[in-house]
Amino acid sequence: MSETALLDEIPSLDISDFTSGDPARKFQFVQDLGTAFNNIGFVCIKNHGLSEDLRLKLYDSVQQFFKQPDEVKKKYEFSELSGQRGYIGKGKETAKGFKVADLKEFYHVGQPAPEGEMPHNIFPEEVPEFKEYTLKVYETFENTGKTLLRAIAVYLGLDENYFEDKVRNGDSILRALHYFPLDPTTVPDGAVRAAAHGDINLITLLMGASAEGLEVLRRDGKWIAITALPDQIVVNVGDMLDRLTNHNLKSTIHRVVNPPREKMNTSRYSIPFFMHPRGDMNLTCLESCVDANHPKLYVDMTAGEFLNERLIELGLKKA
Repeated sequence: MSETALLDEIPSLDISDFTSGDPARKFQFVQDLGTAFNNIGFVCIKNHGLSEDLRLKLYDSVQQFFKQPDEVKKKYEFSELSGQRGYIGKGKETAKGFKVADLKEFYHVGQPAPEGEMPHNIFPEEVPEFKEYTLKVYETFENTGKTLLRAIAVYLGLDENYFEDKVRNGDSILRALHYFPLDPTTVPDGAVRAAAHGDINLITLLMGASAEGLEVLRRDGKWIAITALPDQIVVNVGDMLDRLTNHNLKSTIHRVVNPPREKMNTSRYSIPFFMHPRGDMNLTCLESCVDANHPKLYVDMTAGEFLNERLIELGLKKA
């Protein structure tokens, strides 16, 4: 699990190598995935289960929703949900450590059949197909995420099904993002579409966005642009997995930069799936990831406690 040379591009892997039944292919996938997550925290994945037809239908329904007038979109915004379901309006989320809100609006879809105190989904009646396609993609990416977590467990020397009960009916979120057109004369100083941040969750699965702009901060301080091929998704480590592995698997800072001036009047759409565990998952650093050369970096807490802390930091929830 040692660090390797700096990468100039994000590695591409085929998840079918892990599920092929061929021990050699499975072993190589696990090693390559672990190395990428140890080095830069990002990887591109082929054969992820999401069809191009479904992706296009999802993007079409998402764009239809965001083209609605603000007064229509705000019908689906409920502050008491702390941004965990439904619509979250412009200027509502500010990245940790920043004072200016991100230039975006978004919509959250969670577990189709919530348990306990988990909130129920809210769907826009103006775009009926929005519900069908967001739920289909949610199910697809949840299954793909579980497969990737099995590979991560093997890499960490854990039982392959270590994460299974921890993510069953977890707090995962499908986020439909709209980075709205910008007027270069009115953009607040320092405001960008998504300021530099790490994701909260275990892993994030991201299908191709409608425009460029995503950048990853390499550990030498260089920003690298990420563009996955049409048949790939981008997968990255979140802060929860970083904590669990004592920064062995790295949650890498990333951002979405503003477009060049001539393209500022265009929208950008992006739909990440944030794979969360259940709130009661213990994020205490794994003993196998702590030794004399790698002292424990994080205080003990549950996934629910960590999520609550971050929602307050993002301005989505009051302390």
